[in-house]
Amino acid sequence: MRREEFTVTEEEEIRSFLHGMSFGFLGTLGPDGRPRVTPLNFVYEDGCFYFHGSYAGEKMKHLQSSDTVSFTVADEYALIPSYFEDPEMACPATSYFKSVTASGRAEAVRDLEEKARIFTSFMSKLQPEGGYASIDPQDDRYRVALKAVSLTRIVPDSITAKFKFGQNLEQADRESLIRQLEERGQNRDQETADLMRQYCPFHQ
Repeated sequence: MRREEFTVTEEEEIRSFLHGMSFGFLGTLGPDGRPRVTPLNFVYEDGCFYFHGSYAGEKMKHLQSSDTVSFTVADEYALIPSYFEDPEMACPATSYFKSVTASGRAEAVRDLEEKARIFTSFMSKLQPEGGYASIDPQDDRYRVALKAVSLTRIVPDSITAKFKFGQNLEQADRESLIRQLEERGQNRDQETADLMRQYCPFHQ
């Protein structure tokens, strides 16, 4: 069941999350009606998702068959063990996360200027330290490369976001869980505790 208190509608908050992520899951439908989920790198620019790859392969066959797609990005922050809340019952076990899911239409990008701009965004995300020549379609080396690689734009008709950080907990339970996360101090526990304070009792 989708809890209303977990949903996020602020565009800037969703954009910030997507700009910080580099990996998502593309959902497509093949000509035989069978679904496929493909993990891939992406960038989110101007309200659209972009991914690249070969012009051949099963993913591209699916897109040729149907341009209707879904795309999901998720980031798990912390696993919450059941014994944080109950010493015996398994039911309270959960995880805290952010996720964004979009559905829409996939279309090929052929304009080399747009390709250069989007691949520059890819490089800024995946290789922020630089160390490469600027991507310029007027550069003979890049013009050939830009023509040889496919770039697909997903134009969403809907985007939903779910950020789950204990918004449904009573204040005492929430404060207890925050304390236990900070005491455990593993991986992203402190970050999760900070986000619980940000999003609870309800996201405003």
